[in-house]
Amino acid sequence: MVDDKKRKKKKRGGGKKKMTAEQVLAFKAVNEWVCLGQQQQGSSFLVDDFGVQKSLGRGGEKVVFELHSHSKFSDGFLSPTKLVERAHGNGVKVLALTDHDTMSGIPEAVEAARRFGMKIIPGVEISTIFSPKNPDAEEPVHILAYYGSCGPKRFEEVDKLLENIREGRYLRAKDMILKLNKLKLPLKWEHVARIAGKGVAPGRLHVARAMVEAGHVENLKQAFSRYLYDGGPAYSTGSEPLAEEAVKLIRETGGISVLAHPWALKNPATIVKHLKEAGLHGMEVYRSDGRLAVYSDLADAYGLLKLGGSDYHGRGGNSESELGSVNLPVLTLRDFLNVARPIWFDAVRDILESYAEEPSDSNLAIITRFGRTRILKGNSPLSCGKDLIDRCLSLWLTNEERQNDLFEAIKLKLSHVSISQGGTNVPIETQ
Repeated sequence: MVDDKKRKKKKRGGGKKKMTAEQVLAFKAVNEWVCLGQQQQGSSFLVDDFGVQKSLGRGGEKVVFELHSHSKFSDGFLSPTKLVERAHGNGVKVLALTDHDTMSGIPEAVEAARRFGMKIIPGVEISTIFSPKNPDAEEPVHILAYYGSCGPKRFEEVDKLLENIREGRYLRAKDMILKLNKLKLPLKWEHVARIAGKGVAPGRLHVARAMVEAGHVENLKQAFSRYLYDGGPAYSTGSEPLAEEAVKLIRETGGISVLAHPWALKNPATIVKHLKEAGLHGMEVYRSDGRLAVYSDLADAYGLLKLGGSDYHGRGGNSESELGSVNLPVLTLRDFLNVARPIWFDAVRDILESYAEEPSDSNLAIITRFGRTRILKGNSPLSCGKDLIDRCLSLWLTNEERQNDLFEAIKLKLSHVSISQGGTNVPIETQ
């Protein structure tokens, strides 16, 4: 009887084992970045055969990254604040907000995350088109961009690209409505615009929601499967840039580019080959139902990061993956940060250097774009530009990354610039 109990107990705990030395080091590196070098209490961890961290006992904690999510600023159902709250409730420590073709929701997400000690990765899912020489092989491709805490360098270039895409989305939505009307499924533009919300460029999901409300289809899935799928009878393209051009711009502006949901593509191998040549960093491989071997092998073949996220929109229903439901192995998170951190470091350096060369209010606005309250107010008032740099570095970089002579030179240059309570540059008078 005792032996049977032991066997049952062993079976229930099967698959769990202590972290390997490599996984322990990887977890420490990831956790350091998540906590920005703050000392954490010692914890014990287990990992399953998949390499995913499992908490063990009191104090045990798992670092959950959610790298694909949407808010009301594109086609999600939740505000950035509600999205952050839900992610926190699901144990997410790092959330990438990746709205379609806009980064407008990032400041609100950053502010909301402060209450929970969460980290926000400023992201965006860019709508592009893959257009090879063979026109029959043309298809839409979505590229995820992940930036450091200060966002893209040369932000105006990224913003212009996204603005052009959004303008095209208005025309695209109107064309879809026109096609639906010709199919004897009457919809009005005002209906779709109301669902999208003020200032939000409408997408297919907004059109689908209007179709459900109008009684043309039973649910969102039916709207897509019958009318709005790629190449469907009511499908329409917008003014998307070439996928290769988007990847190059992400790389040039200090971001990590990742191919989104390759399983939705007709010719993923061809597209991955071309995007790798353009500078693609990774592709989604993990979903809530596990790692997809065929895409994992494709990523390996081209030396790409293997990532993934829930693609959460908040529409509800059993068909949608929940925030934080994609288990990314700790070694995967380490590899992601090993690639991303040097790129983000260079972006931080370039943005702060530009401010040191010209400490204008416009350059200050670039620094504080995604964290104005956190940076300018913080725990203590700022007195000069040096304090500003110290605070930014403590928020954005680890202790090791901050040990750079370049930042000391930048702080020296800004020691004569005062920051007013409202976040305005004020020269310090000298005798």
